[in-house]
Amino acid sequence: MKIVRRIGSSPRERGSTSGATCPDVFELSDGNFAVIGTEATEDLRGELPADAGVADYERIVIVSRETILRAKKDIPDI
Repeated sequence: MKIVRRIGSSPRERGSTSGATCPDVFELSDGNFAVIGTEATEDLRGELPADAGVADYERIVIVSRETILRAKKDIPDI
């Protein structure tokens, strides 16, 4: 599995000059997406709807609204 491309704007284009705030979205060679965000599993696990869960190998990650909105243009409809 490899990163194929960035989805949306780079952190620098979104105003991150320090490298400390760098949420990001990437398309992978298998067609899936990977995200860099703030780990928030324990903070949000109890807020999940009854029909959602987090497996031992999964994490809830917060990605800024701006990151997702800027990525939207690069995400295919299907």
